[in-house]
Amino acid sequence: MRDDQKWEIIQGDALRVLSGFAPNTFDAVITDPPYASGGRTQAEKNKSTARKYSSMGENAPPPFDGDAKDQRSWTRWAAEWLYEARKASKPGAPVCMFIDWRQLPAATDALQWAGWIWRGTAVWDKGNSRPQKGRFRQQAEYIVWGSNGDMPISRPVSCLPGVFKYGNPQSRIHLTEKPLQLMRDLVKICVPGGRILDPFCGAGTTVLASRLEGYEAVGIEVTDAYYKLGSDRVRFALESHSETEETSE
Repeated sequence: MRDDQKWEIIQGDALRVLSGFAPNTFDAVITDPPYASGGRTQAEKNKSTARKYSSMGENAPPPFDGDAKDQRSWTRWAAEWLYEARKASKPGAPVCMFIDWRQLPAATDALQWAGWIWRGTAVWDKGNSRPQKGRFRQQAEYIVWGSNGDMPISRPVSCLPGVFKYGNPQSRIHLTEKPLQLMRDLVKICVPGGRILDPFCGAGTTVLASRLEGYEAVGIEVTDAYYKLGSDRVRFALESHSETEETSE
């Protein structure tokens, strides 16, 4: 791990990497897996994520892997990685998983099949979204959350909000990148100083947010381009943060 062994991003397939962790390694699992919800037909699902989730053409961020599954195969896959992540987590560890409305029922099924206790769903309110006359705006994504067994109220963690209001990042390096401040708020579900796991690291936002809030973090990323982009982003941001702190002292 980097930064005095307090953060690391591992390149590889999440299922394979997760199975190699020892039990009781992590205090929380916080992640944003591929939703595989773009496209109504399998042909549309099989398109590059750069085409499904961006209108920027050649200027779009790189495509990412694992987004072409139909709902049944996605649910089976999600249950498998959630099971492996739970085995590597401490008793009482929270899990938080981003998802959209299309895959919300499948996500809650997979979470429970993997042995987690489903405890609720928080909301990420993105604000602006494309209006559709006569319909509700699709301006929210969801955070399905639970715990690895009992989750005592006595944990030294404050009450977190059920709705997080942040717009999409303006300058993002990943097609589905989440706002840094959103992730800084969300990681606080973990006990202070704990170690957080993100099996689908992408742009490295969870790892960066974890370190900025005083946690250790381990990320996993299968896509070559994002392994490099995410690792570089976290390293440069933490170096800049450290220099700023030294200057202010």
